Amino acid sequence: MNARTEPAPAGSDAIARPPLVRELLLVAGLFLVYKFGRQLATGHTGEAFHHAHRVWDFERAVHLPGEGAVQSLLLHGDGLVQLANTYYAAVHFPATAAFLIWLYLRRPVHYVWARRVLAAVTAAALALHLLFPLAPPRMPAATGLVDTARVYGPSVYGDPATDSLSNQFAAMPSLHFGWALMVAIGLIAATRSRWRWLWPAHPLLTLLVIVGTANHYWLDAIVAAALLGLALAVIPVPHRTATTAARARGSLVPAQRDERTLVGAGR
Repeated sequence: MNARTEPAPAGSDAIARPPLVRELLLVAGLFLVYKFGRQLATGHTGEAFHHAHRVWDFERAVHLPGEGAVQSLLLHGDGLVQLANTYYAAVHFPATAAFLIWLYLRRPVHYVWARRVLAAVTAAALALHLLFPLAPPRMPAATGLVDTARVYGPSVYGDPATDSLSNQFAAMPSLHFGWALMVAIGLIAATRSRWRWLWPAHPLLTLLVIVGTANHYWLDAIVAAALLGLALAVIPVPHRTATTAARARGSLVPAQRDERTLVGAGR
């Protein structure tokens, strides 16, 4: 039997793709608002260290694994810890940007969904950064952890006392982990390749990196995952249409076969 194919009709995907210039301005505007908002949370040094001790004690009270166990694995070799520092510094924004660009070009309906979810999670994270300033585990001496970026490099942060470009007291929640988890979920939802189930390796590796480099507590990742779960509950994933699935296979869909074709196929 010869299966006939025909070009996929112009479906909702083509209509759903937002104007590029508007999207660039929107994403850039959201990023600037977030960066400005983080700056508002700077300067709360005493409060941030107080919260750090509370988080550290809470993790021990509920028997979460020590962050030092992950860091000790990285410290077996300079090359490994430098690789982890590089991953922390260089993968976060480019991976998320590449994810959004690919969705915009290939899965515009999923792009709109992912952009809304990421915006919601980031807004909630900014609110928590303002309400709960938190020093990362590399800062309090009580944790006994090494600031791997400062010791081994590369580092994206300067001295907290003079660093005016970033808020280093915004550890909870971890957007490194939250965004990485959304990238994995988004690509699993938007694709049909059997290899898509490998995408969770990205948030898993990100989790080990942020904890092992002492930039985040386990609890930072847990809170990020909870915020993402709430956002996904409010903003449900769009259903893939036949048109969307066909474009993933080369813009062809099986043609509707009439009754005679079906009868002939059984001969």
